[in-house]
Amino acid sequence: MTSVLVTGGSGRLGRVVLEKLVAAGYDVRAASRSRRPGIEGVRWVTADLTTGAGVAEAVSGADVVVHLASAPYKGRYTRQVELGGTAVLLAAAREAGVRHLVYVSIVGVDRVPWGYFRTKARAEQLVRDGGVPWSIVRATQFHEFVAEAFKKMAGLGVMIVDPGVPARPVDVRDLAGHLVGVVARGPIGAVEEYGGPQTLTMEDAARRWLRARGLRRPVLRLRVPGALGRAFRAGHLVTEAAPAGTITWDDYLAGGSVEHPCRQE
Repeated sequence: MTSVLVTGGSGRLGRVVLEKLVAAGYDVRAASRSRRPGIEGVRWVTADLTTGAGVAEAVSGADVVVHLASAPYKGRYTRQVELGGTAVLLAAAREAGVRHLVYVSIVGVDRVPWGYFRTKARAEQLVRDGGVPWSIVRATQFHEFVAEAFKKMAGLGVMIVDPGVPARPVDVRDLAGHLVGVVARGPIGAVEEYGGPQTLTMEDAARRWLRARGLRRPVLRLRVPGALGRAFRAGHLVTEAAPAGTITWDDYLAGGSVEHPCRQE
């Protein structure tokens, strides 16, 4: 039986990936800095990517590593997880003879001038050069992330949107299913993209969110300035790649979210 180790298994995407891997019949383990509540069929192992403690033991015996661990927008700690942690994981995977490392990144990391995106792009390069057969999957923004951004804006009493920015949010359930397929397929040594089923403008997505939540807020149309705004409006956050997800933004708003935090553990 193929053994799969998942880093970041307690995060939004990670828990769904674990459940789908178990359902597909894999031997599944998840790495965490501390023991986590059980998911049936998953063995939790203790490992800390920022220090390296327990990483070699966690990787030992794994055929495939799905690397989901992340720590966005946390300054130095972000770099420790995304870069130092990825380097540590790759070294352990090389030593253990891992046959496939799957790294999940973000659509637009190579085209959007944003600090966190640059960090993810550097992590991608580590994976390419890491000496372990690999696949990189760049995903569009998760439904939950978009909803959280709108919730924060609504709390300020106004929705500020750039009407020229397209978005193609993806559901973590769709992405998790795709990643299980990537595991089954094996390494391709290339980057692929995966997004949701429909492209919306930022304004349209915000108005749909307000309607679904029964909220009234003024919608202020304001262009994001500078190079960042130009990259957003150029569509660098979206992809037309196929296959794509099937769960739409409206489906997500009607059915709720997968409520798990996104974190390194």
